[in-house]
Amino acid sequence: MRILLVEDEIKTLQSLRQGMEEQEWNVNTATDGQSGLRLALSGDYDVIISDITMPGLTGIQLLRELRKNGISTPFLLLTALSDTNDKINGLDAGADDYLAKPFDFRELLARVKALARRPVSTTRRENVLRYADVEMDLGSRKVVRNGKDILLTPREFALLEFFMRSPEIVLSKSEIAEKVWDVNFDTGTNVIEVYVNYLRNKLDKGAEKKLIHTLFGQGYVLRD
Repeated sequence: MRILLVEDEIKTLQSLRQGMEEQEWNVNTATDGQSGLRLALSGDYDVIISDITMPGLTGIQLLRELRKNGISTPFLLLTALSDTNDKINGLDAGADDYLAKPFDFRELLARVKALARRPVSTTRRENVLRYADVEMDLGSRKVVRNGKDILLTPREFALLEFFMRSPEIVLSKSEIAEKVWDVNFDTGTNVIEVYVNYLRNKLDKGAEKKLIHTLFGQGYVLRD
């Protein structure tokens, strides 16, 4: 497996690199965001691991630049920040997973392996989804409800797509985490609730009928 590790703490970088090389992984390293960006753009990696707080470019800025350049390599953010907003910013920028410091190295290995073996769907998907008075064009990334355009972030769009593909089915938090983010969230996080509320405020605001409903203890459902 080929890994790019971007971390400005030298001791942490050396420790992580040694541990991954013991797994017989090929590890390239960078100690700042700019160097990490150059390596990521010029190399072919299975997974990119990056700290958030770094000189030059932050991990989130690095991630945004990669996604802007069409690099879809699975991206794991390492962060000492526990605030939900920081996690949301990373996930919205296109991160596939995050891990808060301090962490167990075995958990890092497990998450990297999971990202590296993530299946790529080759199933043909319909281009336009419709439910009630909502129309979702997957090609143009446009969402309309009752003739009104609704502007969504990439993560909100992915969440709505999951709801639209499973209408009137109760979706648990773990299902949403797996299908929308491809990760298992920490049990203490409220990222799912925050995003559902973001989406609900945009989709249902001013509408006569509410479509996104909370079933306490069970999950969420898109229902007319």
